[in-house]
Amino acid sequence: MANLLGKYVVPGCRVDLQEMEHLELDEGDEVRTGGKGYQSKVLDILSEDRIEILMPMEKARVVTLPVDGEYDLYFFTEMGLYQCYARVVDRYKDKNVFVLVMDLTSNLRKYQRREYYRLSCALEMASRPLETDEVKLAETGQIKRKVPELPLKDSVIVDISGGGLRFVADYAYEVDSLIMCRYRLLVDKEEKEYSLIGKVLSVKEIENRSGSYEHRIQYINVDTEEREEIIKYIFDAERKTLRKQKKNW
Repeated sequence: MANLLGKYVVPGCRVDLQEMEHLELDEGDEVRTGGKGYQSKVLDILSEDRIEILMPMEKARVVTLPVDGEYDLYFFTEMGLYQCYARVVDRYKDKNVFVLVMDLTSNLRKYQRREYYRLSCALEMASRPLETDEVKLAETGQIKRKVPELPLKDSVIVDISGGGLRFVADYAYEVDSLIMCRYRLLVDKEEKEYSLIGKVLSVKEIENRSGSYEHRIQYINVDTEEREEIIKYIFDAERKTLRKQKKNW
């Protein structure tokens, strides 16, 4: 762990924390499941298996995570995404900075499922529901870019991944319906338009925002090339954020 920590994880590096919930099985075995997630950044590396991070914030308030709480950590580095498990061993306040001390309880490893990481963003998107005759074509992968030019509704993407996206709109689609999503990304310094088919996984009205709805979408039958371009866009954006953090550190 020492070599990996020193080689990849540096102060100022963004780290996401996912609560670890333990479930006991009948045979006495134990499995871990993911709970609530938080965002923070690395303050210092104290040893080969101990780090200090900022206590995460939520709605402008410090989230005081419990000592002995166990978390799944994801480090966003210039070399990619790395993951390990860790436990909170101490917490304190130093000159108005709230600090968590965490011990790594597993080896640091390269996280391979990059397409499932979601990047927070604010991107314009247009969409429409598929016509009845388009649905069967979409389910078999026969309809992708060549879709009829029908009226589109505007919305805003609030996070995106290689596997899907989340967007907010002043209208609501039906859960399990198929929609065409059109948006633009800057990949390799060139703007490219994507017209992808997605399945609506969930829809909910946003609290305190009557008439606004949050949708979660999963892509179906996406080209490998397009998926990789989306992933590249996400990691390029993360690298830019990391560089800005380092400059301000």
